[in-house]
Amino acid sequence: MPRPKIGVAVFIFKEDKVLLMKRKSSKKIGENTWSIPGGHLEMFESFEKAIKRETLEEVGIKIKNLKFIDITNDFYIKADKHYVTIFYKAEYFSGTPEIKEPKKCKEVKWISIDAFPKKLFLPIKNLFKKYSLKEIYKK
Repeated sequence: MPRPKIGVAVFIFKEDKVLLMKRKSSKKIGENTWSIPGGHLEMFESFEKAIKRETLEEVGIKIKNLKFIDITNDFYIKADKHYVTIFYKAEYFSGTPEIKEPKKCKEVKWISIDAFPKKLFLPIKNLFKKYSLKEIYKK
């Protein structure tokens, strides 16, 4: 029987803005939804190292002051996938955000925490059942 995969994701804040990415997916999981940098945890990798690696790979920036937020249990029934997603928040440190993986992402931008979009990737929707973005920002 297949086992769940482990993902990491990070809300990156710069003043009162958060960095978002619009997903593009060959597997049709989360196509055209807004997400945050993240990806798969590699063997023997710490959560923090995975988050820093994925952020650099996906959007080309460095982050600092990582802080654990929570974990979600995410079921993609139609795709027959199951992920456990580990969420962190961090502060922007350096670099200019850009699309580094065009097969996975079609847009990247800073958005005010007051103007967060509604069409969200499933793990973020699940996390928002527990916390608002403002609560995560202040946490």
